Amino acid sequence: MTMPNPGSRWIAAALALGASFIPGHACGACGCTLNSDWASQGYTAMAGFRVDLRQDYFNQDQLRAGTGAPARSGFPIPNSQELQQETLSRNTTLTLDYFTGNAWGLNLVVPYFNRFHTTIGGGDTEVSTSRREGLGDIRVTARYQGLTEDQSFGVQAGFKLPTGSRDQTFSGGPQAGSPLDRGLQMGTGTTDLLFGVYKNGSLGEDWGYFSQAMGQVALKGRDGFRPGNAMNANAGVRYTGNPVVAPHVQMNFRMEARETGENADTPNSGATLAYLSPGVTIQAGARVQFYGFVQVPVLQRVNGLQVEPRSIFSAGVHCTF
Repeated sequence: MTMPNPGSRWIAAALALGASFIPGHACGACGCTLNSDWASQGYTAMAGFRVDLRQDYFNQDQLRAGTGAPARSGFPIPNSQELQQETLSRNTTLTLDYFTGNAWGLNLVVPYFNRFHTTIGGGDTEVSTSRREGLGDIRVTARYQGLTEDQSFGVQAGFKLPTGSRDQTFSGGPQAGSPLDRGLQMGTGTTDLLFGVYKNGSLGEDWGYFSQAMGQVALKGRDGFRPGNAMNANAGVRYTGNPVVAPHVQMNFRMEARETGENADTPNSGATLAYLSPGVTIQAGARVQFYGFVQVPVLQRVNGLQVEPRSIFSAGVHCTF
């Protein structure tokens, strides 16, 4: 079995973590399309534990309709529909991973959200605000990568658990005390099935590639809300010729259906997104890597009227034991 360069391996790990867990339904499907499983998808065949701590920052402040960005001045206030202003997120994700060394692995992702949201409700003339932080929905996935001799192809399955709260209300403005949209809560309240496949390999002596697809389906709705089914697909290349500094570029795609239910904002939910994600990992010893990445949108097609980020910044540290 040909093993990739350690630096390139941890670039994949960097892209693994929690940005894709940030709810973006009613406030606009955010560009957090980086997948949750790269830390373990065939980039290492060594048994043991891995821990990753990542910080993500993004501000959903660009109004979007379809593939366009209409000017806010074109919407009079008061308006019959809600006019969201921004959703500023500073989120932390802890990922714990264990690989047996014999084709099987287990991955646990724990997101913690810090979110500030402003909007002008339908019929209002003043801004309503909310500020909340707390635990999001935990994800648990198992993987099997013994389908090929070199363990370069694998499958995944697991669940998103309803651990995030759903009781957030506006703290200021005309909507103070009323509940936020369900898509803006810490969690969806639903148990979702996760399933995916992945493949990686070499493109010559100093280059490697990876590809992956992951689906998410809520098993049933809860409290009048069911998040839309979603699919993430990722593909990228990485340079493996430098053992200390490893550059990487990835394309990330996300397709999300509309949310449904009496408490859903069905007209203004669901999107198709594509992001270009360059980044770099720095090897800081045999067991520690630091990384930084930026996501830049190349396609944002949303349903209804939503807000989207202009860019997403991520940084973190990955350790092996």
